[in-house]
Amino acid sequence: MNSQIAFFGSIAFALVAWSIVTARYIWPKLRQLSQAEALRPLLILHSFRFIGLAFLVPGVVSPELSPTFAHAAAYGDIVAAILALLALISLPSVSGIAISWIFNIWGAIDLFNAFYQANHAGLTAGHLGSTYFIPTVIVPFLLITHGLGFRILLSGHKESVANRVAPTAQRAKQF
Repeated sequence: MNSQIAFFGSIAFALVAWSIVTARYIWPKLRQLSQAEALRPLLILHSFRFIGLAFLVPGVVSPELSPTFAHAAAYGDIVAAILALLALISLPSVSGIAISWIFNIWGAIDLFNAFYQANHAGLTAGHLGSTYFIPTVIVPFLLITHGLGFRILLSGHKESVANRVAPTAQRAKQF
């Protein structure tokens, strides 16, 4: 099997698998929380994006890995991790929500930029060395959690969705 097919197939399977996990287990729990509390686990997860610094470590990646890709991916990830931590410690304040927006926009653009840079540099799966698991396992989940982050931020709810629906349902029963 062609290594590029295996590489992109792995990304596709990870997107499907993480989507199922998210829909079945993660979103049902997050939607019951307030906006700040729902954002916290996502921000904690993204605080581990320092792992992207592995793209800069000789011996971990192939010497043929494009430095342009490696630097963009590594430094973009560390900025995302710092923003996630800043948002985390600032929640539930208004500034915490604002930093969460900045983080979520930056982090999502950073991931899409890494895909663009990889394609532009002609990256092959072999160039990644032991960091192969980052785009094939971790990045799909990060993309999905950015989607959740946007959903939570756009909802703007201060209390859980469940608490907002319950009074409406009770009023409907009164009629």
